[in-house]
Amino acid sequence: QVQLVESGGGLVQAGGSLRLSCAASGSIVSISDMGWYRQAPGKQRELVAGISSGGSTNYADSVKGRFTISRDNAKNTVYLQMNSLKPEDTAVYYCNVERKSFPRYAYWGQGTQVTVSS
Repeated sequence: QVQLVESGGGLVQAGGSLRLSCAASGSIVSISDMGWYRQAPGKQRELVAGISSGGSTNYADSVKGRFTISRDNAKNTVYLQMNSLKPEDTAVYYCNVERKSFPRYAYWGQGTQVTVSS
């Protein structure tokens, strides 16, 4: 089974930056849709950013212009560059790799904590 290893989370002051990485154990990033989700305590998990296998991207309105999702097919890794961080960005961030067309599959990372202080 594909395993996703997340890294890059931590504590940062408001206005700072972090880069999250998600490395897949198998060579599936190039043929998959990838996304970053986040979940704050007591709240529902939400999609933050996504990138399709074709390279198109989409972002939640709350992070548009501040976050950038990208991938490196050779390294089987997806990234989330987070700039101008705000306290409301504080959450556990999860990496997702999936296909919604045949063959369908979905894999999740274990989550990494991002805390933004005022």
